[in-house]
Amino acid sequence: MLLVYTHKITPRLKYTFKQICTRILRIPVSFTTTIEEFIAHDSLKISYTRQPLSNELFIRSHELLFEQGLSDIEIHVQDWNNTKCFFNTGEKSAIPFDIFAASFYLLSRYEEYLPHVKDEYGRFTAKDSLAFKNEFLKQPVVDIWAYKFKAVLQQRFPNYNFISRSYSICPIIDVPMAYYFKHKGLMRTIGGNFADFLKFKFKHLYQRYLVIFGFKKDPYNTFKWIINKQKQIKNKFLVFFLIGDYSTYDKNVSINKREFVSLIKSVSDYCSVGLKASYFALENFNTLKLEKANMESIINTTLVASRNSFSKLNLPASYRNLIDLEIKEDYTMGYVNEIGFRAGTCTSFLFYDIDYEIQTPLMVNSYHLMDYALLKNTSLLDKKETLKKIINEIKRVKGTFTPVFHNYTFSNEKRWQGFKELFTLILESTNED
Repeated sequence: MLLVYTHKITPRLKYTFKQICTRILRIPVSFTTTIEEFIAHDSLKISYTRQPLSNELFIRSHELLFEQGLSDIEIHVQDWNNTKCFFNTGEKSAIPFDIFAASFYLLSRYEEYLPHVKDEYGRFTAKDSLAFKNEFLKQPVVDIWAYKFKAVLQQRFPNYNFISRSYSICPIIDVPMAYYFKHKGLMRTIGGNFADFLKFKFKHLYQRYLVIFGFKKDPYNTFKWIINKQKQIKNKFLVFFLIGDYSTYDKNVSINKREFVSLIKSVSDYCSVGLKASYFALENFNTLKLEKANMESIINTTLVASRNSFSKLNLPASYRNLIDLEIKEDYTMGYVNEIGFRAGTCTSFLFYDIDYEIQTPLMVNSYHLMDYALLKNTSLLDKKETLKKIINEIKRVKGTFTPVFHNYTFSNEKRWQGFKELFTLILESTNED
């Protein structure tokens, strides 16, 4: 067990040390403000305070973990051993930066509480993030810092038996629209026909009727392929179905359609199923509550996981709603059009509510790549190289790779050509040395 001596034990301090030590490094940790208890401890121990007590392993603390609320923090990002870091600590410290305060800043999404310009969907953008501006978005820096801390501990305590973790994957399938043509209802089908006709999309119109009359498979109905892939690996896919009402933003099939309900049930026989909260459920607690109840009635079990439509997050309100509904896991944290680590990590973490200064029970599983981000690469070879780079970054810290693909990504549409192969590459990445 690692014992941490500090001048003040705060919720922020306990939260951050437990994330780095327990969840990432698999080291139990406890805290003390008593010097005698610290001296008597005969295993891993560090002091995390303003000045060292003696010649112990000492890391100089930044004030962030001892503050409450938000403050105007001056941050200078610097290069450090093939990565980036901030909150310089000086020469006396065993690590030249306060990696714990820096980790809290990223994990708590401190910067998303501060004033910022949102995009057209009301989202915090990658380009406004500290990580993007300082070119470390594509590194899981919190995990990297944790392993640098582990190296310092190993050097000081060579006889301690450290436990290792292994690389894993958590594939996500997002289903905003289960079918492109089928089961849309009479009015939507007629409207689609008129739109195709007025825009001279006669090929599209022809395809629509082939699908409706059963001569051709719906292009978005790729669920048989998904289930067959699921049967080939042990890692459970997480499939998020949108079941909210039809709106400007959400255009899935109605859950009053028996075929749609049957599809969700059949997928849940093989994969884990979660709720894709509709766009308007993000602003309306009662709508979210209804969608949760509807999904639970379909899958006949308690809903565990959700992710938000358009990957939109309003912190802390979005997460407080999930907590109030006793939803345990969220998979919204990430950037739609940028590959990287929005929270600086590839390890799941509990949401810390800065306004209330408490660690909540909601487990945040940030995703690191959405299929749309790969469309920036023109060739399949470039897409593969980009994918391998992010996989290798996560493998170095033995983290969990969480990619988001859509059901229509596996269709035969030209823009998604080769994406089945990319998804398979991810599944096979756990088999490599």
